Amino acid sequence: MITTNNLCADIGYLSINHHGEQLCGDHVEIIEPEDGNSTIVVLADGLGSGVKASILSTLTSKILSTMLSSGLKLEYAVQTLVETLPVCSVRQVAYSTFTIIRIVHNRSAEIIQYDNPKAMLLRNGARVELPFKEFTIGDKTLIKAEVDIQEGDVFLAFSDGVEHAGMGLSYNFGWKSSDIAEFMAPLCLVSHSAKNLSTMLINETEKLYGGKPSDDATACVVRIRRREPVNLIIGPPSNRNDCTKMMSLFFAKEGKHIVCGGTTSAIASEYLKQPLFPSLTSSDPDIPPIAKMEGADLVTEGVITINRVLEYARDCLADNNSYEKWGFKKDGASLIARMLFEEATDINFFVGKAINPAHQNVELPINFTIKMQLVKELAECLKLMGKRIKVIYF
Repeated sequence: MITTNNLCADIGYLSINHHGEQLCGDHVEIIEPEDGNSTIVVLADGLGSGVKASILSTLTSKILSTMLSSGLKLEYAVQTLVETLPVCSVRQVAYSTFTIIRIVHNRSAEIIQYDNPKAMLLRNGARVELPFKEFTIGDKTLIKAEVDIQEGDVFLAFSDGVEHAGMGLSYNFGWKSSDIAEFMAPLCLVSHSAKNLSTMLINETEKLYGGKPSDDATACVVRIRRREPVNLIIGPPSNRNDCTKMMSLFFAKEGKHIVCGGTTSAIASEYLKQPLFPSLTSSDPDIPPIAKMEGADLVTEGVITINRVLEYARDCLADNNSYEKWGFKKDGASLIARMLFEEATDINFFVGKAINPAHQNVELPINFTIKMQLVKELAECLKLMGKRIKVIYF
């Protein structure tokens, strides 16, 4: 997640396969070149569906991303790909189409497309027409647009499977771009993450297909937002004399503060000189209740709760089927998931390495190693979501 002006690009995407196919013919690559000045998203749509389309779209996006990450200019990379991209002799269309969105310094966006549906910009609840201009490379026509970006801007890119949704069912000629913009605009006014916005668009696409998509469909969302730090502390330090140091560093950090674990919350309560007010019930019977404490934004149980958050994170990176659970419930795991997945851009983990005697019972499925592994895996999942992660051990 590149940041140069306290803004950042939150990127999320989701696909559904052509009904009856195991592989998706669309592919998305996200690249952050070594210059650190830009974020590049490539969405490729292979001709047809199934294995062949999957290979074509993957090759297209991989070739583009490899050239761009090597420092080649965007125009040169596009020219090289387009000049070598074969055309189907039967349909007379390219074997793969693509959309490239490049965010530069989090100040401007450059979009280049070849035969994909036009990307759109939603700003302040309304569609803003992008200034596309045509240009040619050899015998192929592409379009390009450049625009200055603002906080709250949402760019939508999608394969033609989204526009084809509902054709002959809900709509005579498919889901027009104006219909898509009308559906997405009010959702973009709410602080949904890019992943969840793409999920909502694809879920609606699948509904319009009657649950049996006649084409692969992919939605990619780039949401321009302000950086939001969130801090999470779990476990007491290995040296009990470091409790004050650990807590002072944790609470001095900018942003929201999540305290996980019974012992950890007791130490935090003592440090802040604030009482803990535990809840007696949880909206999820499998997740321990949360507590309240002045000075902390959220206080939860430790390992069981974090394990559920990790399950949600894995699902979020895959099909995001669990969104309707963690997106609305009030248990500790769901609240943490919303803060980490949707609100946070920069996450600091403060991890105590003390061994909890209560976890050493051989009959319990919890031990020190498991706790460390949970935090490690959760941090890796959050990195894959585009978060900036820092883990500090005590």
